[in-house]
Amino acid sequence: MAFNIDRSASATVPSSTANPPLYSFPVASVLTVLQRRELTWLCTTAAIIASLLVLEQAVYRYKKRHLPGDNWTIPLIGKFADSVSPSMEGYKKQWDSGALSAISVFNIFIVMASSNEYSRKILNSPTFAEPCLVHSAKQILRPDNWVFLTGKTHVDYRRGLNALFTRKALGIYVGIQEAIARKHLSQWLAHTKENPGPMAIMMPARYCNMDTSLRVFCGNHIPEHAAKEINDKYWAITQSLELVNFPLALPGTKVYKAVQARKVALRWLELAAHNSKIAMANGAEPECMLDQWVQSLGDPAYKGRKEFSDLEMAMVLFSFLFASQDAMSSGLIYGFQHLADHPDILAKVREEQERVRKGDYRKPLTIEMMDEMVYLQAVVKESLRVTPPVTMVPYKATRAFPISDEYTVPANSMVIPSFYNSLHDPEVYPNPDEFKPERWLDANGSASTNPKNYLVYGSGPHRCIGLEYANMNIALTLATAAVMMNFEHEVTPLSDKIDIIATLFPKDGCRLKLCPRNNA
Repeated sequence: MAFNIDRSASATVPSSTANPPLYSFPVASVLTVLQRRELTWLCTTAAIIASLLVLEQAVYRYKKRHLPGDNWTIPLIGKFADSVSPSMEGYKKQWDSGALSAISVFNIFIVMASSNEYSRKILNSPTFAEPCLVHSAKQILRPDNWVFLTGKTHVDYRRGLNALFTRKALGIYVGIQEAIARKHLSQWLAHTKENPGPMAIMMPARYCNMDTSLRVFCGNHIPEHAAKEINDKYWAITQSLELVNFPLALPGTKVYKAVQARKVALRWLELAAHNSKIAMANGAEPECMLDQWVQSLGDPAYKGRKEFSDLEMAMVLFSFLFASQDAMSSGLIYGFQHLADHPDILAKVREEQERVRKGDYRKPLTIEMMDEMVYLQAVVKESLRVTPPVTMVPYKATRAFPISDEYTVPANSMVIPSFYNSLHDPEVYPNPDEFKPERWLDANGSASTNPKNYLVYGSGPHRCIGLEYANMNIALTLATAAVMMNFEHEVTPLSDKIDIIATLFPKDGCRLKLCPRNNA
């Protein structure tokens, strides 16, 4: 008996599963597409980032070429950590790596010059490089300040200011400087009488210098309370001049506080310029820098620019405060420390004071008397050499700079000349770390016959215009202190620390025990 079997029936699907529900959709395929898109996006992003990082390294290596320095830069930040906390040891290591070496900070390519030859070449090549100071400088000083001029415009403007530092002008300033120094040194002694023990002199020295500069620059054309207000607020400007700082002047930032301090200072300096013009027009004799300036502009023999607004004069004076306050304070503090640490040298300074002043320590100093203090001048010069207030100044290459036959600094790079190495060259200054003023008394000695190494005040068109004023102020303050009081240095861990970037002496780095002397 045969059975007719429909074999297709065995392949049928039960009705309960034959037709899928209407709401079903291919979840796996959608997720797969999304995952592929996400993976593609991640791969693309990673490829772009990797390409940028490779490009960063390639650009750094191309600019660096054969110069000593890290073969690779840390992505994005470079040597940022070192720039936030710079040290003399770190910079010495960089300088020792070669006469020219390279680093990068936030993709800013930097060439460090350690030799005297290359440092001087940077300072004396205004067609290739110009000072750039720190990023916040233009906000604080104002971008229209004369210090940011370049080329012939800068040279012509500077030439007109030379009259402010002639021997005649310095002769007017010396009396003001000594009077202010005596006032502040007397206050130091009064303080230590009421508060026995070592006195940290960083801030008192800064106040003394600011008071001196304001009176030299403005005389009595600025009231006492205004001078105090400027003095109190100027510390905000100093704090803002870090090499790495928040660049925007937003409320609460260091740059913002500095800008507000500058506004206060300029307001009073403008008033002083206005008052000086009135006094000179009424036939008064010059008693300060502003008076000397206004009088020179009215001299028929004067061939420079004749008209300066009150604001423009104020900005010039403010730039002088900016240039002198920190550096001159640092130089003065180190001068005190060097004399205290070398009592034999201090004794020689006092012997010279006895001879020049002829025993009359109350007699006002004159510029002619300062000329006779040869040993004192050597002390100041040596102090500034051993511990320079400024160890380097950042410059910017405004165009491709062929600094040597083998290397050209790329345009828009930062190029930084070192002053410290030139001032500690053992071939020019044997035992360079030794404080030895006598090295300057030998006219035929290596120190005196190599002036190109003495870069304390820079070189070239931007060399400090007020160097004679600064030297004289440090010298007469130390001389007056030597005859007014005895001082002993209390050594601290910060005593020998040199701040590599800012011209700030560590706050507690120099602490002196003071007591009056009977003869002054």
